[in-house]
Amino acid sequence: MVIKVYLASSSGSTAIKKKQQDVVGFLEALKIDYSQLDIASNEENRQWMRENVPGEMKPTSGIPLPPQIFNEQMYCGDYETFFNAKEDNAVYEFLGLTPPPGSKEAKQAENSQKLHNGSGTEEHLHDDATRKVAEEENQDEGDEDKGEDNHLVSEEEEQGSEEAED
Repeated sequence: MVIKVYLASSSGSTAIKKKQQDVVGFLEALKIDYSQLDIASNEENRQWMRENVPGEMKPTSGIPLPPQIFNEQMYCGDYETFFNAKEDNAVYEFLGLTPPPGSKEAKQAENSQKLHNGSGTEEHLHDDATRKVAEEENQDEGDEDKGEDNHLVSEEEEQGSEEAED
């Protein structure tokens, strides 16, 4: 799968240029395969990008500005969503890619999987401990009804033995 970054090679906006450089530089740093598609010099690229950005992601003007990021035909997001994913260490997820072993995202996914799997064990241990305490309490209550030789004693027998001792 190839990540496609729609850029404007001749943008007059320094903000757009910086955003494009940020996206491209980050993808290069992570060694993610990507291709740059210029919307300034290629009308087909411009039309395809505009038509394939989902309506809810288009600005109020209706014309999405570069950079726009796709994984093949699947829309990933614009610079703002990319930046948020970068801040959350979720760029691979944002791009629809499997994080490489050893990456922050892979470690986070592994830790969350361990927590998810471990929470059931934790609950099980908690249930066992609660059950054990309840059994001990029941046993203590039962012990009160036992005489010195550990057999059950009725109230009448207990009173009779107390009178005999007096």
